[in-house]
Amino acid sequence: MKIYSKHKNILLEFICFLFILLFVYAAISKFLVFDEFKIQIGQSPVLTAYAGWLVWIVPCIEIIISLMLVIPQYRLQGLYASFSLMVMFTAYIVIILNFSDHVPCSCGGVLEKLGWTEHLIFNSAFIALAFIGILILSEEKNYKIQKYVTV
Repeated sequence: MKIYSKHKNILLEFICFLFILLFVYAAISKFLVFDEFKIQIGQSPVLTAYAGWLVWIVPCIEIIISLMLVIPQYRLQGLYASFSLMVMFTAYIVIILNFSDHVPCSCGGVLEKLGWTEHLIFNSAFIALAFIGILILSEEKNYKIQKYVTV
């Protein structure tokens, strides 16, 4: 049983590491080409009205979530935030692909090279990882609570 628990903890650490890597990389990429990112957000038919503050908010949120994933006491909230952010990014892609003639990509770095199908697969994989991380951490927290309540 302890081996199984050890594997779950390793998987949880790996999931958090992947999200930290993704979000820090994405945030830094956005800040490095800030003017270009601002133009791309401004070209979005869905986000134009919010471009002025989204260019700051999105990378800042990515960094905040990364910090939450580093700090064990905020990790579950960080995984929920990661899940939510990836669902929002994915919903945005689906909306743009289905309802817009112009499809700007405001992703940075290597992610900018992905096609839209690959982007959806990539995002879906990270949504699944966040969900798995939430399940692992929730199960662990429930076990700890039950252990103290039943004693």
